[in-house]
Amino acid sequence: MVYIISKTGKPLMPTKRLGRVRHLLKDGLAKVVQRTPFTIQLLYESEEYTQPITLGIDSGYQNIGVSVVTEKEEVFSAEVKLRTDIIKLNSERRAYRRTRRNRKTWHRKLRFLNRKKDKGWLAPSIQHKIDSHIKLVDMVKRILPITKINVEVASFDIQKIKNPDIEGVNYQNGAQLGFWNVREYVLHRDGHICRHCKGKSGDKILNVHHLKSRQTGGDRPENLITLCSNCHQLVSKGKLKLNIKVSSGLKAETFMTMIRWRIVNLLRQTNTNVSHTYGYLTKCKRIAFGISKSHVNDAFVIACGTIQQRMDGYAMQQVRKCNRKLYKGIRSHIKNTAPRLVFGFQRFDKVLWKGIECFVFGRRTRGYFDIRRLDGTKLNTDVKYTELTLLETFRTFLTERKVGNSSPA
Repeated sequence: MVYIISKTGKPLMPTKRLGRVRHLLKDGLAKVVQRTPFTIQLLYESEEYTQPITLGIDSGYQNIGVSVVTEKEEVFSAEVKLRTDIIKLNSERRAYRRTRRNRKTWHRKLRFLNRKKDKGWLAPSIQHKIDSHIKLVDMVKRILPITKINVEVASFDIQKIKNPDIEGVNYQNGAQLGFWNVREYVLHRDGHICRHCKGKSGDKILNVHHLKSRQTGGDRPENLITLCSNCHQLVSKGKLKLNIKVSSGLKAETFMTMIRWRIVNLLRQTNTNVSHTYGYLTKCKRIAFGISKSHVNDAFVIACGTIQQRMDGYAMQQVRKCNRKLYKGIRSHIKNTAPRLVFGFQRFDKVLWKGIECFVFGRRTRGYFDIRRLDGTKLNTDVKYTELTLLETFRTFLTERKVGNSSPA
């Protein structure tokens, strides 16, 4: 599928006539705008005729399904993997700032009470996901003349998931009702007994242990367990490995509840035809047409897809725009990080190696790079830069074509 943009920059209907596209490029009547998805721009005046095209968005906490459907076929599909390191990076930044304040401005009076949050403020990890959804929709609209957008807005009752019998005022009474703090609740929940040795060590001193680090897991009860002092010391020193499954919590469900309607409302500010659907409708239609469960297939159904011809589509992964720059001194201009370009390549550039399209995941100043596929498959961890051909420069959404992975409708 080749995507076409008019001379004035408006998206036109895509085409599969590759021979016609080659002639246009050879005769200088068109130019290549981007390689993946392959998009050209016409250099002459043309008719801007379009057909009704529906964009379906299956929003999610870690993955987004995107499908664009016409009456006859699917013209674009992608499964996008979002970033999950926002909480960890913000925790690191907070630690750096606090250390710097204690080191440089310990004499200054605290000024933390003069800050306030704007109306509608969301946590950075949630705001990032909203921005990513909007950015993805705008990216699709740049290459296809979208006439309608459908978004799934299924609601999740989190307390109902935990306790199916909950009713009325019990919604106001959480699991920690009647306890002074989280630590007391965790000790009571675990019966004041070490979860590992079950009290066999004889140590009566109990500690509350984080299964995941406080940076990523927080202080929620699902991330805390009771350990005796002896077992806690062994775990902290790495001499004991706990055989306890870490609860994933309900972060994904909370995300769905918080922002799906917000995404719809934001899209309606810039798009005239935006509608919503619900998860049970998507499931019923998917089962009726015999379509397997996946983010892309759900997006296809959300976009009113039924028996249209499917395409293999794309795999996309979101990465950091740039690493935080660290310097060796207050007034020093000497960077403590590697240069952005090493032998003309930067991290996450798409390159060609022995006929295989891949990405640069690691670089060494001596000219040997680590190259991988988007799914994490390592092709070579020590290939010389002279063996690589640059295909695309780095973008925040890495895109790779999928071959033979589409599910039949």
